Amino acid sequence: MRGVVIAALVLALSACEQPAGEAVSRVELGEDGKSGTTVLSDCATAEFEGSSLTHCIADPAKHRITTSLGPKNGKPFRSLANLAGGRAADAPLVAFAVNGGMYDDEGQPIGYYVERGERLKKLNRNEGGGNFHMLPNGVFFGTGTEWEIRTAEDFYNNVSDRPRFGTQSGPMLVINGKLHPDISDDGESKKVRNAVGIDDAGRAHFVTSGGSLSFGRLARFYRDELKVTNALFLDGTVSSLWDPATGRLDNGFPLGPMIVVEKED
Repeated sequence: MRGVVIAALVLALSACEQPAGEAVSRVELGEDGKSGTTVLSDCATAEFEGSSLTHCIADPAKHRITTSLGPKNGKPFRSLANLAGGRAADAPLVAFAVNGGMYDDEGQPIGYYVERGERLKKLNRNEGGGNFHMLPNGVFFGTGTEWEIRTAEDFYNNVSDRPRFGTQSGPMLVINGKLHPDISDDGESKKVRNAVGIDDAGRAHFVTSGGSLSFGRLARFYRDELKVTNALFLDGTVSSLWDPATGRLDNGFPLGPMIVVEKED
């Protein structure tokens, strides 16, 4: 039988007092009761303007990123728990995973979506209602160790090669270092939210709130604390995180596309 985890699940939505930026860890005991491997999490807690956040970093020097909708030729997973079950054989390779973009009632992406180099949905440049159409929206994409976020129009006009992964969502939170022009400082709409941003070193910063907050507060965290040039809202209310190192596996509303950050072999 596998060793037992003796650290608390420090990244549960209602807990977490770990200082921001400091990796959390757990220690596993072997059959003989002696210390085994220390497993470090790539996620830590942070606080900004009174809001509790979980901040996970994907570093191109030690991670790779993929998107995942469901098993090949199958229906969408719809939950991180199902994703985890489908990844049982290679679960040790997963650093963390989050919901990764907006979707329809069947869990299918409503915007651009590429998984392992295969485009499953074209870029959506339509106007409409809702957060996705709060233009400009954007695309998070990459190949190998180069990851980017661009507005949908920028992506359409300047990206010709198909990336290895890609997902479209909206709105953009930070555009070339400035807040989205239609995002107020602290609007009335407050929900659990998550997003992704890319810093000057090429690292991807994934943030999931521990409670309800406004677009403005989340956008300012990316601009003022994380100093990212571009940041993209992923979704609200359904925002979820799987962090195997701490045992956190959020399981609530049905999901669509997911972003999986894997450890390099």
